[in-house]
Amino acid sequence: MSAMTAPLLRRVAALQRVGRPDRRLMARSAALPRTHADHALTVITRSADKARLWWVVAGALATRRGAPRRAALRGIGSIGFASLAASFVAKELLPRRRPAASAVPEHRRLARRPDSSSFPSGHAASAAAFVTGAFQESPSVGLALLPLAAAVAYSRVHTGVHWPSDVGAPLMVDGENMLAVVNPASGDPADDPTAEVRFAWPKADLLLPDPEGDLRGQITAEIRRRAGGDGAIRALGVAGGDGTVAAVASVAADTGLPLALIPAGTLNHFARDVGVRSMPDADVATERGTAVGIDLGEVTVDGLGGTHRRWFVNTASLGGYPEMVRLREKIEQRHPKWPSAVLAMVRVLRRAKPFPVRLNGKRALVWLVFVGNGTYAPKGFWPNRRPALDTGLLDVRYLRADVPYSRARFVLSAVTKTLHASHVYRQRDLPALDVELLDGHRRLASDGEVGPLGRRFRFRSRPSALTIYRR
Repeated sequence: MSAMTAPLLRRVAALQRVGRPDRRLMARSAALPRTHADHALTVITRSADKARLWWVVAGALATRRGAPRRAALRGIGSIGFASLAASFVAKELLPRRRPAASAVPEHRRLARRPDSSSFPSGHAASAAAFVTGAFQESPSVGLALLPLAAAVAYSRVHTGVHWPSDVGAPLMVDGENMLAVVNPASGDPADDPTAEVRFAWPKADLLLPDPEGDLRGQITAEIRRRAGGDGAIRALGVAGGDGTVAAVASVAADTGLPLALIPAGTLNHFARDVGVRSMPDADVATERGTAVGIDLGEVTVDGLGGTHRRWFVNTASLGGYPEMVRLREKIEQRHPKWPSAVLAMVRVLRRAKPFPVRLNGKRALVWLVFVGNGTYAPKGFWPNRRPALDTGLLDVRYLRADVPYSRARFVLSAVTKTLHASHVYRQRDLPALDVELLDGHRRLASDGEVGPLGRRFRFRSRPSALTIYRR
């Protein structure tokens, strides 16, 4: 990479990122109380589609001779150039995801959300172009239209289809100022990723997990030790399985640091769904500074030891689901996948005990509760992939125990692939779920780890909580 192209790539990468300031400003906008201005801004943003609003304004100005008419013509001409540059050039060169629909209250959301790149806003570009063109012919007309242009630009944030600003993920050339966590015990013991990480990121500092210690605490302590100097940590890297990735991702989310991910475990569900398949994928993304914002699941646990908060990148659950997955994977070593799944279900449910809960305030008797970060597919009982990780939704699934022969009916529905019509199995995509246990305390399982005892569990989807490098 030459000295001339590096700054250019850095600026281009910055235009594509979604960072903490964006999320913070979006959250502030979403927290504004509901007023009549919500409807007015929705009308304004719709009227500005295809620059219709500015054609109406130009028509009104054109009825007056002299400077107003020239301002109308100059404004419309400026929109033509702005639309070409924004919609047909910049959006193609600088693709960037839009905010999740759940980022703003439901009454603000547009019925038809745009699916083009978020950067740049064509509405804001047209508004700025028209006002600038009009100002050149008539400063008084341009100043008079300035509040309307500002309202158009803000309406795109208010309705949740654009980010307020653009913040870039840093370029990590050779891993400089990166702390990379490498777990040699993940995946195949004979395939240690340490040498591969050192080759890709020779300037990164490597951290090997202490088997007897808390990995999150190790990472946090190292970040604090390096804070404030030239060697401050600017990004985190991780080479390991889902458990290691989950621990590092939680620190990245808490600290606002971008994460570089190398799949090095047995299954690598999270890396696969993010779209990082190998070390070259991660290496190229960090060199170019290309990253995306993805959602994380958050759960707050109220229990005997106080209140605990945890992130999860894949799943969290109460009941026998983790044991069911573990047993299925063990049986799969000797038998085909589908019979293994059925055997695992039968064995775990045979020993399971139902427990009473309130799910978002509604009482239920269940065998288990499953919560996924993002919406999984398929919608049967063995979800195995996520088409997107920016939906702002949780995948909630549970088995009812208040129906006669519920376990047998569930297994039969799973075998015949008719769970969608089952009265026992429930699946919902929700932005949040509150679970209150009515029979004591249970432990939460999240991303393969057993968590604290709790009586109340508040699950939330946190849109764009993690910035992750991806090609």
